[in-house]
Amino acid sequence: MNTTNTCQTEKAKRDYVLLRKALDHNDQQAYAELMRLYRDSIYYMLVRMVKNKDDAEDLTLMTFGKAFRYLDKYTPKYAFSTWLYRIALNNSIDFLRVKNNMPQYFEEDLYTSSTTSIIDKSEDNLQRTPEEEIIDKQRLQLLRAAVSELPDRYRRVIELRYYEDLAYEEIAERLSLTLSNVKIQIMRAKQMLAELMKPMRNAM
Repeated sequence: MNTTNTCQTEKAKRDYVLLRKALDHNDQQAYAELMRLYRDSIYYMLVRMVKNKDDAEDLTLMTFGKAFRYLDKYTPKYAFSTWLYRIALNNSIDFLRVKNNMPQYFEEDLYTSSTTSIIDKSEDNLQRTPEEEIIDKQRLQLLRAAVSELPDRYRRVIELRYYEDLAYEEIAERLSLTLSNVKIQIMRAKQMLAELMKPMRNAM
């Protein structure tokens, strides 16, 4: 980080002092204060971007994690808030690019792929054709194959969330992880699955 503080506003000067404490002394309170100052504004910006509160919360944590990891790259020529919003924006764009490439049935498939029979027996689906049932079974077989290809830690959170139907809090307790860690791992696992499913989906 350039040590010359070229920011002029009082807010920018305050942020720069906190940044220097964080970088020079690994001051955890400084990191926490920066997050407190900007967490809500980043979160609400992301809610508007991704239209989902859980996803926005995950992306908010990822934004601060990335910002703090690369804090030495920040230059005070620009306001810290501007730099932070840029990271959040880029994260949301990447997230939406992956999400929009997922088939619409992706989330539903994860929930149903552990069952012996994947066909919904509700009244609405009594008229399903044999061809539709075969396609659904093939689709879920491919999804389960993709899940098995995930690294162990990501495969495990997907299995606990979708196969065992555990809440995030229960997963955190089971794996001795923080709640935010569980949410981030599940989101990353979904992104990996989307990439794994692309060639499989194109072959169907």
